[in-house]
Amino acid sequence: MIKRIGILTSGGDCAGLNAVLRAVVLHATSNKGWEVLGLRQGTAGLMARPVEAELLDPYAMSSVLLRQGGTVLGTTNRGDPFAFPMADGHLLDRSEEVIDGYRQLGLDALIGIGGDGSFRILRRLAQQGGLNLVGIPKTIDNDLGLTEISIGHDTAVWIATEALDRLQPTAASHDRVMVLEVMGRDAGHIALSAGIAGGADAILIPEIPYSMERVAQKIDDIKRQGRNFALVIVAEAVTTEHGEPVTVTHVGGKATYGGIGHYVSDRLATLTGAETRVTVLGHLQRGAPPDPRDRVIAQAFGVHAVDLIDAGKFDRMVAWQNRRVIDVPILEAIERYQAVDPDGTLVQTARGLGISFGD
Repeated sequence: MIKRIGILTSGGDCAGLNAVLRAVVLHATSNKGWEVLGLRQGTAGLMARPVEAELLDPYAMSSVLLRQGGTVLGTTNRGDPFAFPMADGHLLDRSEEVIDGYRQLGLDALIGIGGDGSFRILRRLAQQGGLNLVGIPKTIDNDLGLTEISIGHDTAVWIATEALDRLQPTAASHDRVMVLEVMGRDAGHIALSAGIAGGADAILIPEIPYSMERVAQKIDDIKRQGRNFALVIVAEAVTTEHGEPVTVTHVGGKATYGGIGHYVSDRLATLTGAETRVTVLGHLQRGAPPDPRDRVIAQAFGVHAVDLIDAGKFDRMVAWQNRRVIDVPILEAIERYQAVDPDGTLVQTARGLGISFGD
């Protein structure tokens, strides 16, 4: 019999996480009579001693959480418990500490909110320790398989679209080409959707090889047609024309994507003679209040996750297909990575609108 469950957020933050948390707590406590423990900083909270967890009070789950970005539980996207970096530089397998933390709390099940990387770790922990796991997909990149939408993606697209809306008037005022760099670690879903919604002239995504000469030709065509500005949106994972990733190295040696917007801007300025400017949205796409769709999907996911636990259905991920909530095996969702389909509807829509992919 289920009496106590835990919930954690793992990986990068995004809009809608607190809406999931609220839905899980309200449904589990009010309708099931369970206790819900919130685990701090993802798996790091289970690894800590004492375990970093708190009993979540349903009366504290006000509608304020629906509007709040980030995650009140905190999260982490580093420190794989199977290869945890220690102070002296060596890697230590601390997975059993995480599993023991679950047992110390007397949990009957765990809801993990994460993306593909988080699910790989959480599922491995569950398989090793016999933990009852249910997953809820969240990734602004929307690249998890078997679900049409992941929490946070819709808000990220909205923010990128709004950025294009704001860049267009200043581009027109100064006869400029505006380049907007958006997130997209491996997939170009944000750039593609926002580019269509925001009226971009060129969309560069990692799934479609491009030539800067082709993009420059698009800019020149626009000028010949009498328009004095252009908008280009590029996903951060796009490489140079020669296939080289553009990254930034942070303190500690970790490299992340960043800078492709400046590369594209400089090349376009050279090839077209246009005045170019770059805007890098970065974490602005993560921290906003969730839009209405993310709020609705997040709460539908949270309720269904609780129902899965009640039904004893574990090793499952909540998903959205055909306008309804379903659930799928976590392993299948991880393995069926969902990049942009170069022949898919949205790419064909963009091409039909005359948007260039540089190919």
